[in-house]
Amino acid sequence: MYQRTIGFFTFGNLIILIFNSVAEKRTYTSGKSTSKNTTMKRSVKILWYTVLGGTGLFLVMLLFAQLGVFGKIPSMQDLENPQANLASEIYANDGTTLMGKIYAENRSPVDFKDISPHVIDALISTEDVRFYEHSGIDAIAIARAIKGFGSEGGASTITQQLAKQILGQGRGSILKRSADKLKEWIVALKLERNFTKQEILSLYLNRVPWGNIYGIRNASRVYFQKEPSRLTTDEAALLVGMLSGPGQYDPVRHPQAALNRRNLVLERMVTNDVLKQSEADAFKKKSLGIKFKKLDENMGIAPYFRAVLSKRLEEWCKTHQDPKTEKNYDLYRDGLKIYTTIDPKWQLYAEEAVVLHMSAMQKKFNSQLGKDVWKNHQDILLRAMKESERWKQMKEDEIDEAEIKKSFYVPVHMKVFAWNSKREKDTVMTPIDSIKYLKQMMQTSFAAVDPVTGEVKAWVGGIDFKSFKFDHVTTNRQVGSTFKPILYTLALIDAGLTPDSYIGGRTITLANKTISGGGGTMAYCLAKSLNAAAWDLMSRIGPKKTAEFAHLCGIKSNIPIVPSIALGSADLTLLEMLHAYSMFPNRGFSTEPLIISRIEDKNGNVLESFQSESKQVISEADAYTMYKMMQGVIDFGTGHSMRGRFGIKSAMGGKTGTTNENTDGWFIGYTPQLLAGAWVGCDDPFLKIRWTYGGNEMAMPEWAYFMQKVYADKRLGIDPKAEFQKPAELDNNPIYADQNFAALVRQGEGSDFSEDQGNGNQGDYEGSELTAPVESDFSKDAFKDLNQVPGKDKGGNEKEVLKTDKSKTDSTKSPDKKETKVILPATKPDDKNKKPVKPPAKPVNDY
Repeated sequence: MYQRTIGFFTFGNLIILIFNSVAEKRTYTSGKSTSKNTTMKRSVKILWYTVLGGTGLFLVMLLFAQLGVFGKIPSMQDLENPQANLASEIYANDGTTLMGKIYAENRSPVDFKDISPHVIDALISTEDVRFYEHSGIDAIAIARAIKGFGSEGGASTITQQLAKQILGQGRGSILKRSADKLKEWIVALKLERNFTKQEILSLYLNRVPWGNIYGIRNASRVYFQKEPSRLTTDEAALLVGMLSGPGQYDPVRHPQAALNRRNLVLERMVTNDVLKQSEADAFKKKSLGIKFKKLDENMGIAPYFRAVLSKRLEEWCKTHQDPKTEKNYDLYRDGLKIYTTIDPKWQLYAEEAVVLHMSAMQKKFNSQLGKDVWKNHQDILLRAMKESERWKQMKEDEIDEAEIKKSFYVPVHMKVFAWNSKREKDTVMTPIDSIKYLKQMMQTSFAAVDPVTGEVKAWVGGIDFKSFKFDHVTTNRQVGSTFKPILYTLALIDAGLTPDSYIGGRTITLANKTISGGGGTMAYCLAKSLNAAAWDLMSRIGPKKTAEFAHLCGIKSNIPIVPSIALGSADLTLLEMLHAYSMFPNRGFSTEPLIISRIEDKNGNVLESFQSESKQVISEADAYTMYKMMQGVIDFGTGHSMRGRFGIKSAMGGKTGTTNENTDGWFIGYTPQLLAGAWVGCDDPFLKIRWTYGGNEMAMPEWAYFMQKVYADKRLGIDPKAEFQKPAELDNNPIYADQNFAALVRQGEGSDFSEDQGNGNQGDYEGSELTAPVESDFSKDAFKDLNQVPGKDKGGNEKEVLKTDKSKTDSTKSPDKKETKVILPATKPDDKNKKPVKPPAKPVNDY
């Protein structure tokens, strides 16, 4: 990068440079010559002794500074690789959309060639007109400053100002500033010796602050919404003029002062012959023309996602070193470039869907809130008070705790979140009422992924990041009936059941908890989300194996080994539920959600690329079978309003979920190209919406609004007519004919209401360690490598199949070899009055 060879800087070199500067100064300050024959007077001798003594003392001080007596001096290696605190930048999946930054000081480096020459002209004309002539220390400027006692300008060169930035020096006592000045001179001379003038200018402009805005690129973006290469003369003059006092000449707060300062810079450019007077006069007549937009990390693309991403990147930095420095990468200072999987359009549609749905849900929730809702929950309010900034600040001021509490009951002016265009409103209320108000806001999480690649395309962790920083995509909540498809999948591959198998419809006691209710075909029971049917499946499979299979599918959170997990009593996250559900649209492969595609250093060198891990956990045939049953949820079951109310007719599967008394509402759905999920509830579980159709009303509309927008944008390539491919082994199986499967979904005797039944009563969560009556053996190894288990497919061809334990499965069906199936009306085991339909003449296959 650097054009000059870096040599060893000795103190002798420093003395030579200083003496050159002194000689230059003597030339500048020489007066009339004196006669050679004039006898030196005593006063002249004293003067010379003083000068020489002062020079000697000055050189000794320089030596001490060089040796680090007054503080560490950057090494040659430090100067060869000058490190500003560069912000790490986060980009969307298009590689160009800047989502946000992570920084200690928000900087975005820019090369010299990408800085407008008007900026360079304005800077040199204002700060250092002899920049190209001196070697870091300008003796002429020093003499001028001494002569005019600073009235004719300072003596610091641009190089010295850069040295000051590198050293991180500021104000202090006269003695401290004197020592600091010596260090600045030494570093300035080193910089001049080892860098080109262009490199010094680039380093300076990338480091210098405009208040709390660092670097020319950010300043240009904030004040003019453009890159620094496109800055005009007057815009460059305004930004350069601000450097001497960013607060004093801020064009937003002090427009007239900024205008006067800009015009002064223009005049100095005329004096320096880089601008004609006529041009300067024309520019002076122009307004400031700023387009100020504050850098606000509360705004921007996917703020919840970026907050979670930052934590993961911190962990990455702890295990990865910069080979040049042999130190771990610093996320906040090294200027890393992180390329994510987020799609800006998907993200926008997800955020719009959240606003559309949650604003309506909040109205309904508010209409049901009782006046005494906080009566028995004062402990929650007290905890919230103590966690507030008001409490912490007053505590630091050593105010008595009783007085602090009183202050929470005094009305004050404040801004709080509101469902309006600004997402806030001005109001007067007590701080304690504001806590109640904010806690009564319903929250949500929404995420969408590509089920094949695992790339997370959209991530919304709450209703408003500015007011509510807590991310809910990665938060554990009871999942309710969205867990049932995992249980049903295990019933297919382990218990040997099929979509037309009759389940439920009987009283079952597990772990001292008895559940009874209607039953029907598996397809019917899943569509209607019948708890009695899930309880029946748990009695056949057992909680231990169910939990292990859920972990195999991608769930990492703890799952208690109790029967009530069949009803969704486990606390899981939306992200890991999407991981598990990916096996349905992805032909049996579970794909881990991916949020980063690659990480680069500040120079664009790729440090690491990422790909999602994918493993086959079920067969393609079983994945398709589950899709057909979960399509029944949408066509005839708890998610039926997807078709009627929202008009989404595409091929899709999905599942609603509701926990006790509508504490949590879920919906997870998928098409051949997309998998997405939504959760809705309050942060404090005792706050719940009382009258609702559960996940069907609480969460599914959010998913539907998102899909409407995605389908409407043809550029995204998400086809509403896309179909799931039926595996060849199921092609001729009559059970999968649309009309036949639709008939199966309708065959049952459970609730006729298309609402989720929730996850049972509170007692269901308190299951003991007792397992179900039948707990077949479960081996994770059987699922580890499906492609390494030889066998034959339905047509007699060699195929990799999943081995199961025949002796431990339910009923007479074998999971390894299923009997020939024909469509029969579902009948209860004890119902002998119903007659089967006539089977087809020839069995098509042995499914």
